[in-house]
Amino acid sequence: MHDFLQLQQPRADSLYALVDVREHGEYNASHIAGSSSLPRRLLEFRFPRLVPCTQVQVVLIDDDGRRATLAAETVCRMGYSNVEVLEGGINRWVTQDFATEWGMNVPSKAFGERIEVQHQVRTIQARELDQRTRNGQKVLIVDSRTPEEYREFSIPGGRSVPGGELAYRVGQLVREEQPDLVVVNCAGRTRSIIGARILQRMGLANVVSLKNGTAGWTLAGLELERGAERVTLPEPDPVALAEAEAFAARLCTEDGVRRLTVDELRYLVDSGDCVYRVDVRTEAEFAAGHVPGFSWFPGGQAVQRADDLVAVRAAHVVFCCDGFVRAGVTASWFRQMGFPSVSILDGGTTAWVAHGLELATGKERVEPFGLAAAVSGSMAVSPSEVHGQAVVFVGTSREFANGHIPGAHWLSRSWLELRIGTLQPDFTKPVVTTDVDGQSAALAAQALARMGYTDVAYLDGGMRAWTGPVEQGLSGVMHPPDDVVPSGLERSAAEAIEYLRWETDLVEHA
Repeated sequence: MHDFLQLQQPRADSLYALVDVREHGEYNASHIAGSSSLPRRLLEFRFPRLVPCTQVQVVLIDDDGRRATLAAETVCRMGYSNVEVLEGGINRWVTQDFATEWGMNVPSKAFGERIEVQHQVRTIQARELDQRTRNGQKVLIVDSRTPEEYREFSIPGGRSVPGGELAYRVGQLVREEQPDLVVVNCAGRTRSIIGARILQRMGLANVVSLKNGTAGWTLAGLELERGAERVTLPEPDPVALAEAEAFAARLCTEDGVRRLTVDELRYLVDSGDCVYRVDVRTEAEFAAGHVPGFSWFPGGQAVQRADDLVAVRAAHVVFCCDGFVRAGVTASWFRQMGFPSVSILDGGTTAWVAHGLELATGKERVEPFGLAAAVSGSMAVSPSEVHGQAVVFVGTSREFANGHIPGAHWLSRSWLELRIGTLQPDFTKPVVTTDVDGQSAALAAQALARMGYTDVAYLDGGMRAWTGPVEQGLSGVMHPPDDVVPSGLERSAAEAIEYLRWETDLVEHA
């Protein structure tokens, strides 16, 4: 069990990770500052990436210690040697009058608010932007979210340029389109502000952030575009590339980003130190060829979700692209956010190949910890074999609502051992676990067998393999789920207003 005072005042240079294993909704409502959110149900899938070094101190947090204790067993099986549970969880933390905060990705969003105020990043209201475009003013609207978010809904006429690509691509775009005004938008505030600031720092004139992003657009009574496909990114010509490289080099110097040679990177990795290795390019570029050992996390999202990417703030963080522009810009933001040891692989994949080394190819595919053993040690059933058993859906409530076997019960795998008794108290009765693809279901079946259930199976392939009738909605769910946090258009107008007010007020937090 971990001591409250040590957690309240940790040393800035100590290697530790605070991981809150409650559901995202619980974390969003209240959490300990500096903790990363990773629900227990996702540990086998994401923990090794969130905490890439098994020797660091890991403190697991929940509400009362029960889920964190179960999570600690899993993390220890992964090979982590210094794992503790916060005694009494956040419930006891609060009774000791220690502070909490609310919201997701608070460090990044607070940073964005500070950047807007500190550097006087100009904004434009939705109605004014709409009027300017209707009047025929030449406006370049760049959407700094992911292409997937952009396709779902966007500002009419905008084009997708994810935040990590802006500095690399914008020079070419501006030369091609010669706009009177450049507007950066996201869904809310942070990525708009960060994007506009990077263009401001590049020296571009007439750059603004769309105030409150797509949320502000809809609150102003304006219609969003759906299904836009303006996602092709322009390749910078030699002039635009040279300008971007000069800018990135300046950022590295001004913000204290170290530029590693290939040999220096290999030495660092072999040293045994805790090192995060992150490729910030597009997913297609990553799949075409990346430095072995690097994970994919696009640069704009890395800045937006820094606490989802790096749980050990005192560790080394190394970014990579195909040169140094995108890696350098992302690294610059991390240094400004206070990460102490941030580097880039100078020359990126190009330098790696020039060194006579091979790139790995393909999308990142990491098998969840323990999945092979769970599959081999559990009984798999086909859709035709599911009849009469108690069916338990162990994915998220959103996935359950999208489609489940009629009569199935929803029970997040995070709570499985603690709540299965209310659904099936008899250890001898048959139980079938299911989810979207069968992976969490297999892990759940294994967990139930460990508890002593004698007739447990999982649906092979999950709901993707299911061929029978499908029921939708939260049927049988008696209490509002707290495993997901609404975002974007999932929020009502009142929720959007409250969220934007919270985000704006974070400038005081920063």
